[in-house]
Amino acid sequence: MAGDPDDLTPRLKAYEGCPAAVSAIGRDPVNLPMIRHWCEALGDTNPAYTGPDAIAPPTMLQAWTMGGLAGHAGRSSSYDELLALLDESGCTSVVATDCEQEYLRPLRPGEEITFDTVVESVSGRKTTKLGTGHFVTTRTDVRVGEDLVGTHRFRILKYAPVQRRKPTPGTRPRPVVNRDNAGFWEGVEQHRLLIQRCTACATLRFPWLPGCARCGGPDWDTVEASGEGTVYSYVVMHHPPFPAFDPPYAVVLVELAEGVRMISNVVGTPYDKVRIGMPVRLAFERYDGDLTLPVFRAAEEAAVEAAV
Repeated sequence: MAGDPDDLTPRLKAYEGCPAAVSAIGRDPVNLPMIRHWCEALGDTNPAYTGPDAIAPPTMLQAWTMGGLAGHAGRSSSYDELLALLDESGCTSVVATDCEQEYLRPLRPGEEITFDTVVESVSGRKTTKLGTGHFVTTRTDVRVGEDLVGTHRFRILKYAPVQRRKPTPGTRPRPVVNRDNAGFWEGVEQHRLLIQRCTACATLRFPWLPGCARCGGPDWDTVEASGEGTVYSYVVMHHPPFPAFDPPYAVVLVELAEGVRMISNVVGTPYDKVRIGMPVRLAFERYDGDLTLPVFRAAEEAAVEAAV
């Protein structure tokens, strides 16, 4: 980071308590169309959000305060000055880290909200895997008239990115292996494509997840895929170029005979010959000496290779 980090922190903390928005007005009243779109997107069928006595889902609290590309007239300069100071210090990147919401009463269609936002806290210098920087927390108080209806805290990290080594040209990216998917990659090393199966409701799932999306059950076992599948969809990548990939090439979504789908490549077939509905057969390819990946071949080509 540019400059003296010990000198920067007190300057940043001077912004604590400064307003970021004062008496800003929601762009739209609470309304049924936005509530309907929200519920459809999240699959929320709670009857409390429909009908003449509908309320807004509490988690929509921030939606009523968002200004869109035009922003809000009540925005103050303090927050922009704080971010500019961080930019000058080398903290040019930003990532949202978390938010906290408190709901004091439900909002109803037709109500108009106002809100005030304050810079609640700025952390000291922190080092993360992304880089070194400062956490900035803002607190937004949402009101209808004089009534406080909810509070929204939003936290970001403004940081100087870690300078990472560029991948060696021609080296395939390595998969991220964790405790939730380690069994899948162990199967791949053994040339087996394993699919998770919920032991409570027998639902198959892919990619691997820590719990069942259908019943919520945490327990599972595996079934081995037969290797048969069809191309469900595909795209042809032309740009941008990535190391170890030679565009143009097809990235396919394969529907396995078991009913789940996975993203992979069809090898041995020109990109302009890949078609939706094309039968494919599982294969395993070795890359860079130590990386095994599941790929697919056109079923006809796979049959010919098996017969040779």
